Amino acid sequence: MTLDELKKNIKDCELRIVQICDFLKIEQQEAKQKNIEKLMLASDFWDNSEKAQSIMEELSSCKNIIEPYKKLLSEVDDFTIMLELVEDDEEMLEEADDSWIKLSKNMDKMELLCYLSGKFDKNNAYISIHAGAGGTESCDWALMLFRMYRRWFERCGYKDEIVEIQNGDEAGIKSVTIKVTGNLVYGYSKAEAGVHRLVRISPFDSNSRRHTSFACVDVFPELNDDVDIDIDESELRVDTYRSSGAGGQHVNKTDSAVRLTHIPTGLVAACQNGRSQHKNKAAAMQMLKAKLYEKQQLEQKEQASEIRGEKTEMGWGNQIRSYVLHPYQMVKDLRTSVETGNTSAVLDGDLNQFIEPWLKQFGGK
Repeated sequence: MTLDELKKNIKDCELRIVQICDFLKIEQQEAKQKNIEKLMLASDFWDNSEKAQSIMEELSSCKNIIEPYKKLLSEVDDFTIMLELVEDDEEMLEEADDSWIKLSKNMDKMELLCYLSGKFDKNNAYISIHAGAGGTESCDWALMLFRMYRRWFERCGYKDEIVEIQNGDEAGIKSVTIKVTGNLVYGYSKAEAGVHRLVRISPFDSNSRRHTSFACVDVFPELNDDVDIDIDESELRVDTYRSSGAGGQHVNKTDSAVRLTHIPTGLVAACQNGRSQHKNKAAAMQMLKAKLYEKQQLEQKEQASEIRGEKTEMGWGNQIRSYVLHPYQMVKDLRTSVETGNTSAVLDGDLNQFIEPWLKQFGGK
């Protein structure tokens, strides 16, 4: 780029910084951080460890917005100074150009936070994967998705815990539910909800024929305490069963796993990762409430769309992404048209190339 082009870019940057500051309410975040830090100085702060932990999570949430913002401000200042030096020494133009590329990427990442301002975007999330019709093929595809997401969690610095898993009859998994914890987990992972389609030469077909498999991904947030969802116990069917797991996972010898079915809606939540049936039921109830809340929100959006006369395809039953491994290599997001031929990288957890464009296009809707 020329010096004039870089100067124009930095002016655009300054305008974007102002917009980011306003949208993310940086001043309010800083005031909130100071108040929390004052609370932490109290001698009885850790007397209620659960409440204290919740407050610490709020502090972490503030810092995860404020610190990147301040770092970006510093980078903009440094780049402005660099442009002044370029005026005296044009040999620095190439270095300035490289610095601009880095600054531009960081600016884009910061702007992405503006699309993650939903009520539950900062919350932890539950991610469920369900094999579609197709027996062993679909169960194997569900397992491939499970591995893909766990690698994505690692890339993002998230922690995950298997809540419930059902193994396939011959291979793969019929379903799995994972609790994922970290900053903005739900905000990012909600982009993955929907049906994922795989086309490949089946490793289970002795004739090496091409097969198409489907699996559904369901994403819902861990609810805050201020969200009250009433569930009538008389409308629940409670089933207990013996936990099952793969690898070194603990397998109970008693019927401690719990599955809750909400009869009016047909929604199901299950938990098997605890040794206590009581704890598993409480965890399953928490997930069921989250599913009911998401269902209510979805119905409200659908009603509003009907009133406005909009044609929308909502819900987790829609095909969102296609993974083709034969006769060519391609992964394509059907909502944003983003595609790549590097299928191995995607299956190894490189998902932000699909998630970020989705957030910019649909995240605020």
